[in-house]
Amino acid sequence: MQFELTASMMCADYGHLEREIRELEMGGIDSFHIDIMDGRYVPNFAMSLNDMRYIAGATDKPLDVHLMIEHPNTHIGLFLKNLRRGDTVYIHPEAEYHPSTTLQTIIDAGMIPGIAINPGTSVETVFEMLRIVKKVLVMSVNPGNAGQMYLPYVGHKIDKLLSLKEDMDFEMYWDGACSAQRITEFAPKGMKGFVLGTTLLFGKDRPYKDIIEDIRNLRFRGQL
Repeated sequence: MQFELTASMMCADYGHLEREIRELEMGGIDSFHIDIMDGRYVPNFAMSLNDMRYIAGATDKPLDVHLMIEHPNTHIGLFLKNLRRGDTVYIHPEAEYHPSTTLQTIIDAGMIPGIAINPGTSVETVFEMLRIVKKVLVMSVNPGNAGQMYLPYVGHKIDKLLSLKEDMDFEMYWDGACSAQRITEFAPKGMKGFVLGTTLLFGKDRPYKDIIEDIRNLRFRGQL
């Protein structure tokens, strides 16, 4: 079974960021997840435009840019001009008056359009946008901070989205409290990828290569 793994770079060691990128690359990570927070849409500040620009210049791996900011269309050009064709940009539909306009701007720039769905956001409120986007990032925790607990009711929403993804032509990605149990449960159902943070990847005092290899082998052993 194939699934993608992306590293949540807000959890990385910023004192040795270039080394972190190299070791994750050598470990077999598929992409780098960039969480941009403005302190308004979510009650926290995280990575910045300059952090994103640095990582984009330090790796050839794809970037998944998660904009947790109010009215992303106001500043979307600043992010798009520092990304490469084929990178992904996620917005939160609640953060924009006309999210379809922002998504079209992302498409026109040659990026992959995505939406991020909060735990409290229903499928019905984003249904029409599912025909526009290519990726759906399902938040299993409330956005804004690493290290939160998984909210079990999100699983029902994931099942509903999985039943729609083939007809509406989008892929699904998991973000938040991503454990081995979550991967073994939802990868077989059709979840395309998983954002790895402090639950599985960072702060473990083990080489990233070993951790990522263990995660890739979950389908054989059932757990880490």
